Amino acid sequence: MSVVHLADQAPVVSPDELIAGLVPPLRFAQARFETYRPDPAEPSQSRAKEALTAFADRIAAPPRKKWFGRAEPEAGAVYLDGGFGVGKTHLLASTWHRVPGPKAYGTFVEYTHLVGALGFATTVQRLSGHKLLAVDEFELDDPGDTMLMTRLLGELADAGVSLAATSNTLPDKLGEGRFAAEDFKREIQALSSRFDTLRVDGPDFRHAGLAAAPAPVSDADVQLRAGSTPGASLDDFDAVTATLGRLHPSRYGRLVDGVSAVHLRGVRPLTDQAVALRWVVLIDRLYDRTVPVVASGAPLDQLFSPEMIAGGYRKKYLRATSRLLALAREAG
Repeated sequence: MSVVHLADQAPVVSPDELIAGLVPPLRFAQARFETYRPDPAEPSQSRAKEALTAFADRIAAPPRKKWFGRAEPEAGAVYLDGGFGVGKTHLLASTWHRVPGPKAYGTFVEYTHLVGALGFATTVQRLSGHKLLAVDEFELDDPGDTMLMTRLLGELADAGVSLAATSNTLPDKLGEGRFAAEDFKREIQALSSRFDTLRVDGPDFRHAGLAAAPAPVSDADVQLRAGSTPGASLDDFDAVTATLGRLHPSRYGRLVDGVSAVHLRGVRPLTDQAVALRWVVLIDRLYDRTVPVVASGAPLDQLFSPEMIAGGYRKKYLRATSRLLALAREAG
C-alpha cells in the first residue's frame, strides 16, 4: 500500500481558499448551543450559553434602522474568560454556527498567518463585509502579533463586524493561571472597551482520567503501520522539519488535508525556537483535523525542551504538547 510523504509536498493555497478555510475545526463542526451541556455546579456556564445565544441572535437579526437618525449599534464584541477545558471553544463555535454568513472562525495564529499571506490591507478588505469574526486562543505572548491583531480587530469592528474571542490559558498544572480577562484587556488596550467579558468557570474536564502518553515505537513499526493504513503519511522527522521551513504556515493545513494518520521516524527534541514554533502550528492543524500521530525516536512529551517551556512561548508549547499526546493516544 502506497503512503504519502509530507516532505515531498508543496501545497499552494489561493486567497479565496484561505478565506473560505476560516471555519471551526472538524472537532467542532457539529458544535451547537443545543449540544453544550452546562455543569449544574457551575452556573456561569449556563449564563455564558444564554448570553452568547442572545449575542448571536442579535447579529443574525440586527435591529432595523430608525426612520430618523442612525441605525442601532452593532452587536458588539464578547470575550470568553475561563480556564483550559471548560468549553470555551464549543461555545465560540456554537456562536459561529448560529450566525449566518459571511463569517470567519480561526485561531489567533491563523489570522496572523492570513495577514502574512495576504497583507494587512487585503485582509481587512476581505473580512470587512463579514457579520462575525471569531478568534479562538487569542495569544498574549508576542507583543508584535498582539498589536497586529488589535489593529485588525479595531478596523473590522469599525466596519461593523461583530467580534468574539477566547484566549489560550493552558496551565502547566491544574488551577494555575486559569483566567486571563485582565491580561487580555490590558494587552488590547484601546480595543478593550468594545468587549464584554463572559466568565466560564469549571474544572478542566480534559485532565480527568487521561492515559499516559504512549511510548515511542520502533522505526520498523512506524513503517509497518504506515503501510497498512490507507491514506497515511510516512516521513523522517527531520525531513518534515525542513519542509515546514520552506512553506508559509498558512499552507500547513493544506499539507495534511486528506492524510488519515501521520507517521514520523526519528523524532528528536527541538533546540531552535523558530523550528519549534513551526511544529506548534503543524500540531494545531493536525489536531484540528483529528489526524493521529505515530512516532519513533524521542518521547513526544520531550519535543519541546524544558528551557523552551520555561520561556516566553510557554503556553504555546504546553498546548501543543497536550494536543500531540492526545493525537498519539488516538493512534493507539
